[in-house]
Amino acid sequence: MTIELRELKWAIVAAQYRSLRRAAETLNIRQSTLSRSLRQLESKLGGVLFERTNGGTNPTPEGKEFVEAARRIAESLEIVASRFRASSLGKTGHLTIGVHVSLATGNLKATLAEYHRKCPAVAVQIVDGARERLLAETLANAIDVAVVIAQGGGWDDRSLSLWSERVIVALPEGHSLCDRAVLQWADLAGYPILVQERGAGPEMQRLLEAKLGAFASQRFSRQDGGIDRLMGMVGAGFGLYLLFEGATGAHYDDVVYREVHDPEGPTRVNFAACWRGASRNPTLKPFLELLENRYPDLSAAPGPQP
Repeated sequence: MTIELRELKWAIVAAQYRSLRRAAETLNIRQSTLSRSLRQLESKLGGVLFERTNGGTNPTPEGKEFVEAARRIAESLEIVASRFRASSLGKTGHLTIGVHVSLATGNLKATLAEYHRKCPAVAVQIVDGARERLLAETLANAIDVAVVIAQGGGWDDRSLSLWSERVIVALPEGHSLCDRAVLQWADLAGYPILVQERGAGPEMQRLLEAKLGAFASQRFSRQDGGIDRLMGMVGAGFGLYLLFEGATGAHYDDVVYREVHDPEGPTRVNFAACWRGASRNPTLKPFLELLENRYPDLSAAPGPQP
């Protein structure tokens, strides 16, 4: 015996209105079609679901029990279908984002906040790590999308250019370099530099080494800790710490921020989103669409019309 969902729904409506005419009008079908469907359903079940009189069509005691069960089935199916539609559209599920920058302020924090407003039912997991690790885990499908420094190569799949951030140096309050409004890279030569082993620490070390070249005898102190711990060490005078402007939204006692400049102006580092084109996670699409809307690729945009 096979009972179709349509038959259940029509029986529910017939029981609700207790009139085949009104039920048929609601369902936008002919009354004869509804009547025939109900009789076929009764034939399948081997019993009478409705008493048909001049006063209307009323469920029998067995019919009431059947209609209640049918209503629960229909409601459960609707819930499952709704969840499936939401999941297919990326409105529910789980999204893992790899980052190696602070969320204290800036573009990444604003992007995540907007994504959460648009997709509040998606569970977002943030994974912190160095660029190479995040890209490797994205390639292995452990991370859905990685927001990393664009420079450095090592990624051959899909990517999207995002924003750029200024490079900032954190100094202990009272340091001799605090007297300058901005700093040049050469000003940092010879001072101890704290390097965070996780996050963007390795990239910052390579950037400093590239800017100073072979002329600087730099002392790097590698630290396996979060930014709060490193800022505490800066405030205590253990060394300087390079970071991106997105991390400067938080205040730390005894710490002063200064921009680091090239001859042309503030040093800026570009960021990109990297993901697998073969990813099957539906929650990734809305996040990428948000990034594309916030940071459109203008490289192929047509020029102004004459």
